[in-house]
Amino acid sequence: MVFNLDLTTILLTLPGILLALTVHEFSHAYSAYLLGDPTAKHYGRLTLNPMSHIDIVGFLMLIFFRFGWAKPVPINPNNFVNRKAGYFIVSIAGPISNIILAVFLTLGLGLAIKFELSVFIYDLLYFAIFINLVLAVFNLFPIPPLDGSKLLLTILPSRFEYKYYELQKYSYVLLFLLVYFRIINKMLFPIVTYMLNMLMGLVIYII
Repeated sequence: MVFNLDLTTILLTLPGILLALTVHEFSHAYSAYLLGDPTAKHYGRLTLNPMSHIDIVGFLMLIFFRFGWAKPVPINPNNFVNRKAGYFIVSIAGPISNIILAVFLTLGLGLAIKFELSVFIYDLLYFAIFINLVLAVFNLFPIPPLDGSKLLLTILPSRFEYKYYELQKYSYVLLFLLVYFRIINKMLFPIVTYMLNMLMGLVIYII
């Protein structure tokens, strides 16, 4: 995420970050629970309490270095009736929840502008929309441990699973390098910008 690290920007983006991460992780946990896996519930992750999902180090990294993480939701795919289908649904639930949330926040932004609320509210909602879109698209990249890699794993033949777990050993280093050298940005932000422009069209329609 590209933000200047001044106090105002941190205050404006903090609610959006908390909301996006919480909804994302809760959606993984809840979808797994609905599909018959109670693992996340047993670990106290079936909740919308942000403190249950936030990894302090990852959260601070996200705020100050624009690259961070939440606590991964524990699941046991063996509890699903269909292991691969269940794993696919649980993996995609997080990104989809962020896109849906971005749409609802866009409706809120449109109404806030229509009823002439404060500029602070506009900015708060706009950043929250942007953050949710970034989190959704970023997590769809097929790089372990992102959700996209798990989605890829569900559609590949089983014989490729060991290659996934081999790659996972180096995944954090690979991901850090892709972020550090802004390779991810070149793929991520054109998609996010396109989606954001579509949502801003909805705002114009509302007002």
